[in-house]
Amino acid sequence: MKDFLRHQLERHAERLKELDFLLSREDIMADMAQYRAIAREHAEVTAVAGRWARYQQREADLMGARDMLSDPDMAEMAQEEIASAQAELLQLEDEVQRLLLPKDPDDARNAFMEIRAGTGGDESALFAGDLTRMYTRHAANAGWRVEVMSASENEIGGYKEIVLRIEGPDVYRALRFESGGHRVQRVPATETQGRIHTSACTVAVMPEPDETQAITLNPADLRIDTFRASGAGGQHINKTDSAVRVVHLPTGIVAECQDGRSQHANKAKALQVLQARLQEKERSERAAKEAAMRKGLIGSGDRSDRIRTYNFPQGRLTDHRINLTLYKLLAIMEGDLGEVLAALRAAREAELLAELENAA
Repeated sequence: MKDFLRHQLERHAERLKELDFLLSREDIMADMAQYRAIAREHAEVTAVAGRWARYQQREADLMGARDMLSDPDMAEMAQEEIASAQAELLQLEDEVQRLLLPKDPDDARNAFMEIRAGTGGDESALFAGDLTRMYTRHAANAGWRVEVMSASENEIGGYKEIVLRIEGPDVYRALRFESGGHRVQRVPATETQGRIHTSACTVAVMPEPDETQAITLNPADLRIDTFRASGAGGQHINKTDSAVRVVHLPTGIVAECQDGRSQHANKAKALQVLQARLQEKERSERAAKEAAMRKGLIGSGDRSDRIRTYNFPQGRLTDHRINLTLYKLLAIMEGDLGEVLAALRAAREAELLAELENAA
């Protein structure tokens, strides 16, 4: 094991002793917010310290087995133990590397996903609908719940813009690298001469804000408009001014919701989306500053980043950030995103591990 990893693991073992002491103090128990924070860190550090203890045990087993090689009666058993210990040590080293990677506190959160048609007119709007279906099906396969916060449909069944709320374990962690420009190459249904067209959509994935850490909105900074909802929803949705649009005046950021049946529910949802967009603006500005110092493999997640091409004539998906090409486009469009998302996470983990080693 590399020296920088051993150093990190030894620090975690010492930190576990400190956290054990803190959790035993009555004053910590009296402050529930502080207690929960320490308990959460304790659980994470315990996992690392446990794997480190097991690693040290298997290292000792390996040394003992090597000492037994000189005994003819024990040599065969020793060889088996050496092979077993070496295999487990490699597995444990991989596990602790991943456990030591910096964690984004937003990873466990639900997420808002915003899909917006770009260049390409009606074909772009239809592609936005295809992406919505792809992510919705992936969410269903993962056991997540999807709620439409707002949608602006075009005349032929696509979306000019749609905002989804996706709820479930580690949703943001799974989908965070979907932010950016998505390009499609295919023959549109309206094309009479069989020519391939290129159009694009943008996707933004934002963690749902923690209520305790959300940006405080000054009512004087908001303009709230109500209007009559349009689109599907039956007679009720078209008879009342239940749709709500909220404008954050200092930034010009807008959020609206017309999916709920009441103005009150739509206002609450629109404010949720506005909070997420404001936090994402802050996050993007921080990421831009960091990117000025170093350009990560995955990129900033900015809408202007062209991250992926969906080529229908070739049945090919290409993620340009990690040079991943898969010839299973139809399955992917049906929600089979697991391989793509796993490859992106692995690439990000490799980046973080390199940063950790360089900082050591």
